[in-house]
Amino acid sequence: MIEPDTIKLLRECDAGIKMGVSSIDDILDEVEDPKLKDVLCRCRENHEKLQQRVDIMLHKYQDEGKEPNVMAKGMSVLKSNVMMTLDHSDHTVADLMTDGCNMEVKSLSRYLNQYQAADEASKSIAKDLIAEEEKLTGYLKSFL
Repeated sequence: MIEPDTIKLLRECDAGIKMGVSSIDDILDEVEDPKLKDVLCRCRENHEKLQQRVDIMLHKYQDEGKEPNVMAKGMSVLKSNVMMTLDHSDHTVADLMTDGCNMEVKSLSRYLNQYQAADEASKSIAKDLIAEEEKLTGYLKSFL
C-alpha cells in the first residue's frame, strides 16, 4: 500500500524542513560574513520552496504534517547557544550548521529506505532536500 508510506515520508520531510528553517533563523543574526549570510538565506529560500511542495502533497492526503521533535529542537538550540557563547564566530556557525545538515541527510536517507512504498513525488522531495543539505554542507566547508 503506497499511501501510508507516502504520508510518513512527507511528514518527515515536513519536520526536517521546519527544523532547518528554524535553525537558520536562530543563527542568522550571529553571522558576520556577508557571503555566509547570503548562502544561509538562499538555503532558507530553497527550504521554503520545498516546504510549499510538501504542503501541497500533505493537503492532497488531508494530513497536517509534523512538527520537529521538541526534544531535538531544544537540544539544538541549547547546543547552539553554548557553542556561540564559547566561540562567537562564523566558524562556529558553519560547524553547527554542518552538524545539522549531516544529521538531516542521515535521517532522510533512513526514511527513504524505511518508506520504500512511498510514491515517486514524495521520494523526489526527500531526495531534493537531501541534495540541498549536502549542497549547504559543501558551501560551509570554506567557513570551517
